[in-house]
Amino acid sequence: MKKILAICLMLSIPMFYSACGQKAGQRVKEKGAYYTGKYRNLFLENGHSQQEISAKIETVFRLLFHPDSSKDAIYFDAGRNENGPLAYVSDVLHHDVRSEGISYGMMIAVQMNKKAEFDAIWNWALTYMYVRGKEHPSEGYFAWSLRTDGTPNSETPAPDGEEYMVMALYFASHRWGDGEEIYDYKAWADKILTAIVNHPLKRGPTKYGPMTVHNMVNEEARMIRFVPDSGSWGFSDPSYHLPAFYDLWAKWGPEADKSFWAAAADTSRNFFQKVTNPKTGLAPDYANFDGTPHSARFNQRSGNFSFDARRTQMNWSVDWSWWRKDPREQELSNRIQSFFASQGMDTYGTEYTLDGQMLNKNHAKGLVATNAIVSLAATHPLAKDFTEALWNTPVPTAFNERYYDGLLYLMALLHCSGEFRIWQPK
Repeated sequence: MKKILAICLMLSIPMFYSACGQKAGQRVKEKGAYYTGKYRNLFLENGHSQQEISAKIETVFRLLFHPDSSKDAIYFDAGRNENGPLAYVSDVLHHDVRSEGISYGMMIAVQMNKKAEFDAIWNWALTYMYVRGKEHPSEGYFAWSLRTDGTPNSETPAPDGEEYMVMALYFASHRWGDGEEIYDYKAWADKILTAIVNHPLKRGPTKYGPMTVHNMVNEEARMIRFVPDSGSWGFSDPSYHLPAFYDLWAKWGPEADKSFWAAAADTSRNFFQKVTNPKTGLAPDYANFDGTPHSARFNQRSGNFSFDARRTQMNWSVDWSWWRKDPREQELSNRIQSFFASQGMDTYGTEYTLDGQMLNKNHAKGLVATNAIVSLAATHPLAKDFTEALWNTPVPTAFNERYYDGLLYLMALLHCSGEFRIWQPK
């Protein structure tokens, strides 16, 4: 190697870069999209035109948010109040509104530059979901499930909703600028993020009786909890781990908690290695802080790869795309795509034991979507097949799939087209 470098230096500086660049480049760590501003367009790489890609994304948004008939929608106008229009995203199958869907709707809206929809969803969330009562144990959080008229089904939160809301609000602040009161996006992102880390252990009255609620993170483990209410805060949900977001919060969030989020990002990257099966790459729905599967009495699927878990591979793949800090995420991506390919690209199921025994043979469109996002990090030829599988999958518009599968599908289109981006401060 020394001899090659010496020859190149003697010939000329340009020759050094052209002749030796590949060898030297092997030592240079390629940077992620946060640093370069460049996002892969996997569909373009597969031969689809930009015009086709843009048209497909807009069509899917219209079919889910603004279809010709409201009976086919997941987004619903709900009048207006003193802050402006109101709208919600509904889990139509279960006839409720969830913080998960609200937050995904906000993220989709900011990524697609749909400010009217973003503001209407955010207004509904603050009007109905946000808990303001000083005596309430969930003060400062968002109730995770409500009826469509705003009546709570639950008065405690689920952290994935708050996590996506915070990230969408920071992006909105940077993309559109802050307004006043509820539309001061950054102020609200800071407020919610502070509550996630610093909410006091608090017992108080709810309509369902006295409850105890904690913060959303385990500070010792440096990771997100499954939920912060008593009885279920002692374990985690792998699909709630969002190191791609945490590194941004370590830069943009409240000063007092920046070091926590930087540590949490590293913890989550290591957690992905602990929680996934070494042969299949599958993660469970719930896991203990040490990475072992957690069995919950209220969820018989919790120790298996099930409906929550399909988001876990999306999270590590986006982390690789944005930050490129942990090459093990590429290995995980190859592993899990290889497993699903072995099950049949058009026939793999949607629920499995971690070692790969099929529990549900339904070929879910939401899982097709998150497996396509894995191609952002995968390095093997199969990656193109998973991207193309998403492209060829019909839009999830059926009543039983258009909420969860539909939202994952639309976010996957944005990720795989390079349109799901970090909106940085101007």
